[in-house]
Amino acid sequence: MQMQRTNWPTWVGGLFLGMLSSLGQIADLAWQVGVGLRSGVWRLRLVARQVAMIGYGSQLVVVVTGAFTGAVFAFQSYAKFKTYGLESSVGAIVSVALCRELAPVLTGLMVSGRVGAAMAADIGTMKVTEQIDALRVMGVHPVDYLVLPRFLAMILSMPLLVAESIAFGLMAAYALIVHGFDVPHAWFWQHTVDHTELLDVGIGMFKGLAFGIIITLVSCHQGLMAENGAVGVGRGTTRAVVFSSLTILVSNFFLSIALDYVSPMGGD
Repeated sequence: MQMQRTNWPTWVGGLFLGMLSSLGQIADLAWQVGVGLRSGVWRLRLVARQVAMIGYGSQLVVVVTGAFTGAVFAFQSYAKFKTYGLESSVGAIVSVALCRELAPVLTGLMVSGRVGAAMAADIGTMKVTEQIDALRVMGVHPVDYLVLPRFLAMILSMPLLVAESIAFGLMAAYALIVHGFDVPHAWFWQHTVDHTELLDVGIGMFKGLAFGIIITLVSCHQGLMAENGAVGVGRGTTRAVVFSSLTILVSNFFLSIALDYVSPMGGD
């Protein structure tokens, strides 16, 4: 029996149209969230509950990720810089790398795995059990009730989580380089302070804000699109994590280029 050929143009076209459709649906969801923001009905109790789940609940993940990322990056930098007698510059390198790239990206990826999956699973379960339809029957807009509180909680929590990741990363780097490799304390902090600007920290927190918006919109969209029972919920949860992570990595590239015009890496 002759093997059926794969129609590659059809497959690529279908993939492109599917991505375009998903982007349109996410854009429509973002528009509905914006309308909900302007309405002023924010359900602050639900927002506070989500802040506790997203912000407080992600503390351990963020602290461990930030600390060990800062420590291992400091170790690798020290191993190379020692050859050139630049051990005291390790603090500056670690600080700028954490602020601009490592802390926001890794925090975004960890939060997408923990919080994004939970969002998609919660909303997806409500969708397949027809609880969202019940909200509509009662005159409650599902986006205002389910998505908007999570959106507000995420934009409040993510910049703070990124700042926390930066802080613990620097503390771990300091402990390793100063107490582990006997680099003078004054040199370490002098180079760190001289080469780290407030804009560097601001860039990291802004990226955290952008990644938080991406995680919320992608994850809630996957939850709202869930169907076919438990299998659909599981598929939506997996897609939420994968799509959020990939979008964070791709958008980080373009954000880094755009923000470099605001605060160039090399300075003036």
